[in-house]
Amino acid sequence: MLAFIGRRISLALLILFGSTYLTYQLAAYSGDPLAGLRESTDPKKEVIIAELTRTLQLDVPPPARYFLWLQKALGLATGAPDFGNTVILRLPVIDQIAAAIPITLRLVTTATILSVVIGISFGVLSAIRQYSRLDNSLTLLSFFLFSLPIFWIAVMLKEFMAIRFNDFLVNPTIDISANILISAVLAIIISGFVSGTRKRVLITWIVTFGLFVTLLFLASATAWFRYPTMGIFGIAILGVLCSLGFTNIFSGFGNKKAIGAGLASVVLGLIAYYPFQAIAGPGTNYPLMLALAVLMLSSSYFIGYFFTKVDKGPVIRISMLSAFMVALFTITDKLMQTWEEYFKLSDGRPIQTQGSYNITIVTNDFWVNNLDLVTHLFLPTTALALGFAGYLRYSRASMLEVLNMDYIRTARAKGMPEREVVLRHAVRNAMLPLTTLLTFEVAGLIGGAIITEGIFGWRGMGSLSNEAIQSQDLNLLMATFAISAFLTVMATLVADLLYSVLDPRIRIRK
Repeated sequence: MLAFIGRRISLALLILFGSTYLTYQLAAYSGDPLAGLRESTDPKKEVIIAELTRTLQLDVPPPARYFLWLQKALGLATGAPDFGNTVILRLPVIDQIAAAIPITLRLVTTATILSVVIGISFGVLSAIRQYSRLDNSLTLLSFFLFSLPIFWIAVMLKEFMAIRFNDFLVNPTIDISANILISAVLAIIISGFVSGTRKRVLITWIVTFGLFVTLLFLASATAWFRYPTMGIFGIAILGVLCSLGFTNIFSGFGNKKAIGAGLASVVLGLIAYYPFQAIAGPGTNYPLMLALAVLMLSSSYFIGYFFTKVDKGPVIRISMLSAFMVALFTITDKLMQTWEEYFKLSDGRPIQTQGSYNITIVTNDFWVNNLDLVTHLFLPTTALALGFAGYLRYSRASMLEVLNMDYIRTARAKGMPEREVVLRHAVRNAMLPLTTLLTFEVAGLIGGAIITEGIFGWRGMGSLSNEAIQSQDLNLLMATFAISAFLTVMATLVADLLYSVLDPRIRIRK
């Protein structure tokens, strides 16, 4: 194993060297960063050109200049990495990168997690119920989303989920025709997940339609969209539903211990609701929130562990996931309580369309600042998360291939429950082809999303790369490219190692 890792790292370093060298040469020969100055009428342009030529070492041929750049980038001369300064603002490139990476991680990580979870879950479900109404609906949805360009999706989101929604919040009432239309569409989506006869689907649609009509009427009558809240009763209902859903997925309702562990974790979260409200005031900080999260998850772990003596894994998962969802609902409720104050600070336009934060809001309130981040994150994350269609298609195809394997037929013939066949055997092996895709997605987190960042005005790594190309800023371009290239080649090594972890049959020869 060590010999294999050493060979792969050596190959990765060679690829990094070759890719950065070629990129440097292509960028250096493709443009002149002083072209704009040469056409300038400024009487001091010759002095400025001479200074920039000396600073950027433009008098050195690009092949030799690359090694000067590489020496600084690796910190061989100074002991610390130095990517030089930007051409226009003359700011250190390393500072620009350090400021852009957290912004990109905040955007792309959230969108990637959502798209992976939704895409793989729907893909597995679609494969299990092949050729059903649900499968056909998800296939149609995936092809539809796959065909939509990201810039069009982003523009539509800004128009209908930001501008018009902000206008709606001025007088948040839903008329009867809009209520019926929205409820009918949502009921169609929910009933699409129901299998069985047409009568069963129709009954599900009627019940769901009536429920949504009632909820939207109450939300409109109470101005819930203007003053949103969940409260402890709302959290209790949602927590119980999530716990029962996890129980149905991982163990089935026949496992009473799993039901008890999940509901016990929900009760624990509800008990902590009011103490959390007292502790998590405006002066809350991230270390405190992290400590509370660790306490909650560890408590739920021990609940699942001590609730049963056999087959502890599914019970512990149900318990911890139930606690996680209750904690998530509790934090959401806390943000909802801050909505009114944030609504005033944002001048009645709470859903933001530009930037990663509101520069006009100056406050030390932890919840207001985080709500500001969430509202800025909402639109670009939604635009990127719609890329779950690709994961849906990949996971569906992989799952269908695995379900037709001989060992799956053998497991079913031995009488193993279908839930265990799917979760313990099929899903794990179906993830193997997706391993490479997922690792490259993680590697691409730092690369940013050029189009989405540009449309929504986020200054992340994608925007920096675009700016470097347009301004012919070689230092900035090479810094962004080198980081992305390093993560990409390392992703191939991680993918190879994950193969042997996910499938014990795969062994890396020495």
